[in-house]
Amino acid sequence: MVGRLIKFLLGLAVLGAIGLAAFAYVGDLAPEPRDETLTVILDAN
Repeated sequence: MVGRLIKFLLGLAVLGAIGLAAFAYVGDLAPEPRDETLTVILDAN
């Protein structure tokens, strides 16, 4: 009984790892490029 549970969890972990690798390979993980401006105020005491 415990052996079946361990096999099931191991199989689930393997499928999850394969799914994550496939998503990282196929999916677009790059952020959308955009211009960003920031105003910086320097304290010159």
